[in-house]
Amino acid sequence: MENLISNATEILLLLFLTITFLQSGIDKMLDWKGNLGWLTGHFSKSIFKGSVPVLLGTILVLEMLSGILCGVGVFQFVIDGDSSIGFLGAVLSAITLLLLLLGQRVAKDYAGAQTIVVYLIPTVFLVYLMQG
Repeated sequence: MENLISNATEILLLLFLTITFLQSGIDKMLDWKGNLGWLTGHFSKSIFKGSVPVLLGTILVLEMLSGILCGVGVFQFVIDGDSSIGFLGAVLSAITLLLLLLGQRVAKDYAGAQTIVVYLIPTVFLVYLMQG
């Protein structure tokens, strides 16, 4: 219980990322065709137009890994107060969000890019908290 209380901010942010990325990754797996169709149209006038299936698969793997690492990081924090796996999850989450941001900017979806920044801010804050 002491680890839970003394690391509450980190644990809450890790849970936030776990939910965010696992839900997004699972959605991509369950509705691959729908996501692929929408993204193919979204990137039809960009440099990514011929690479959408590969990029979608890459993002799917990164999201699932980010979510899993963050989830395991929660348990590691609660059980022994260690943050090594959670830190890796937070860093991978930030990288994943930066790639998503790049995609939105390349597609000239500036409103979508703003949405990604809303997720990126607490993620970078978590990386900062977990560095020390």
